[in-house]
Amino acid sequence: MGGHEIEQLIKLLGRLPGFGPRSARRIALFLLREPQARLAPLARALELAGQAVKTCSTCGNLDTSDPCHICTDPVRDRSIVCVVETVGDLWALERAGVHRGVYQVLGGTLSPLAGIGPEDLNIASLLDRLACGSVREVILALGATVEGATTMHWLMDRLADYDGVAVSRVAQGVPVGGALDVLDDGTLAAALGARRPA
Repeated sequence: MGGHEIEQLIKLLGRLPGFGPRSARRIALFLLREPQARLAPLARALELAGQAVKTCSTCGNLDTSDPCHICTDPVRDRSIVCVVETVGDLWALERAGVHRGVYQVLGGTLSPLAGIGPEDLNIASLLDRLACGSVREVILALGATVEGATTMHWLMDRLADYDGVAVSRVAQGVPVGGALDVLDDGTLAAALGARRPA
C-alpha cells in the first residue's frame, strides 16, 4: 500500500476521534493526491496551532491568548458563569450564540471508577472566581450522563456555601424538531420532569 511515511500518516489519522482505519486511509489518500495543495497547508496549520494555542488560566478555554478572548471581552457578563465539561461544549454554546456570560471548562467529569476526583478537574479556579464575590449565577451545563449528574450534584453542594450565588442547570428533554416516538426513555422522563406551565 505504501512506505513507512504513508503508514505513519494513516496510523496518526486513525487515532483521531470518529476515524477508523478505513476513513484514515481515505483521508490520507485524499491529502496525498495533491500534497502541495492539501497536505502542506494542513501541516503548516497544525504546526502553527500547536505553537500558538494556549489554555486560558481563567476558564480553561483553548485560544491563542491567555486570558482567552471570551474572558477579556468587555461585552461579556462576568457575573454569569456557565460550567461545561469540555472546550467542545463551550464551542458548541458559542456557535449557538445562546450564552453572553463567561465559562468554566472543567476538563471532564467526576468518575470514581476511573479515578477522577475533584482535584483532577478545573474546579479550584471556579471557586476562586466565586470567592471574589462578583459572580451572581452559575449555570451547570453538564452532560446527561451518570458522571455528569454526579459532578453536578457535587458542584451544587459546594456552591451552596456561596451566599448570593444562584445555581441553575440547563433543561433536558425534547429537542427542537424532535418527535417523541424516536426519543429514548431517559430523555422523555427528563422532558416530563422539566415541564412548565403552557
